[in-house]
Amino acid sequence: MDNKADIGLIGLAVMGQNLVLNMNDRGYTVAVFNRTVSKVDDFLKGAAEGRDTIIGTHSIEEFISKLKRPRKIMLMVKAGPVVDKFIDTLLPHLEEGDLIIDGGNSHFPDSTRRTKELGGKGFLFIGTGVSGGEEGARKGPSIMPGGNPAAWPLIKNIFQDISAKTDSGEACCDWVGEDGAGHYVKMVHNGIEYGDMQLITEAYHLMKVGLELSNDEMHEVFARWNEGELDSYLIEITRDIMAFRDEDGEPLVEKILDTAGQKGTGKWTGISALELGMPVTLIGEAVFSRCLSALKEERVKAAGILKGPDVVFEGDRKGFLADLEKALLASKIVSYAQGFMLMGEAAKEYGWNLNYGRIALMWRGGCIIRSAFLGKIKEAFDKNPELDNLLLDEYFKSIMKSAQSSWRRVVSRAVELGIPVPAISTALSFFDAYRSERLPANLLQAQRDYFGAHTYERVDRPRGEFFHTNWTGTGGDVSSSTYNV
Repeated sequence: MDNKADIGLIGLAVMGQNLVLNMNDRGYTVAVFNRTVSKVDDFLKGAAEGRDTIIGTHSIEEFISKLKRPRKIMLMVKAGPVVDKFIDTLLPHLEEGDLIIDGGNSHFPDSTRRTKELGGKGFLFIGTGVSGGEEGARKGPSIMPGGNPAAWPLIKNIFQDISAKTDSGEACCDWVGEDGAGHYVKMVHNGIEYGDMQLITEAYHLMKVGLELSNDEMHEVFARWNEGELDSYLIEITRDIMAFRDEDGEPLVEKILDTAGQKGTGKWTGISALELGMPVTLIGEAVFSRCLSALKEERVKAAGILKGPDVVFEGDRKGFLADLEKALLASKIVSYAQGFMLMGEAAKEYGWNLNYGRIALMWRGGCIIRSAFLGKIKEAFDKNPELDNLLLDEYFKSIMKSAQSSWRRVVSRAVELGIPVPAISTALSFFDAYRSERLPANLLQAQRDYFGAHTYERVDRPRGEFFHTNWTGTGGDVSSSTYNV
């Protein structure tokens, strides 16, 4: 047996272990190391028992000695300073041309910095998003690598071999772009995931509180939706959650405390959207909804003080469920459209050449947001790589047209019932604003010029000419500056 490994992996938590087993299943010899060295032995005696081509090591020096050159090392450790600490520990033992891969949920500016710093020292770096959770890591995740382009040929075969595959056999992994592009795309993926999950929970809330459906009935609804255009991983697992019973036979989901956690990638997406001036409203609402859910004690107190409408649902429940299905689909499309808008602006800002059709393909399998219509997103960008917005593609335009009336009825009924639907309603508001030739920002600009002399453009003059009005007759004619907020 060749005692040199094709790749090494540091960090034997569940994701790391499953990636190692995945690589080994595909014929690769893998060396492993963990900061808590006992976990190496536990892994070899447990999940990796009997696998001679998984090489356990007990020191960084031993780990490095077991790798073929140029060395390929994948870090599956906590994002942040821990990554930098491991890189600093590894560097004295490496040689020019060796590759370090960060497979954690790192913030994209860190990957940009690491690419440049390591490149300046003669080393290669890739920051890669890995999506799909424990099951994806084991059976085939979506992998989104970016960093130093010279590194891609070294790892391409391994990454594409272990990644998920589409129904046609294409790997859900391709080169994303330079610097932090891979982790940026993963960040947006996670932001869309936040939006998707919030939309589904709002649909659940409307069915449970508004229609007073049982969990068994909701299970049937989600099962039916998963056979149509809403076919997706998140709808599928929601179907299963609705049917799951606790030991006493009651639905387990109803016993779970209604306070949601987050790890930061949704927040990063919202911050990036604000920095780039992109209206990624749905993901923002999804993040804020988690924040609001965390105010559990305040909400319990407020529930006894603030009263909503004393209204119960009356009408055609079956018809409302049909409307809700269309509203959920339309809102979901807006979430993806906003995500791709954000990636497009980031590509301009950071000089990345992103292939949006390939990104949709990478998300087609293995990842948490995998869904049937991602194939349609790929087709849209393959047909028109310069597409400004998914909503302008013929396929998605036709869905929005057919769903629009249902969408409005759902939001209206939710308002009447006093049931919050922040993500579904903000998606509709975005759609209405995006399709508006004229918005009331003219008044906003007048206000800004009135109190701050910030100037404005005129509809009867060429773009780029700025004007200031002395609105009160006492403020003078000196303008402040022409800048956008």
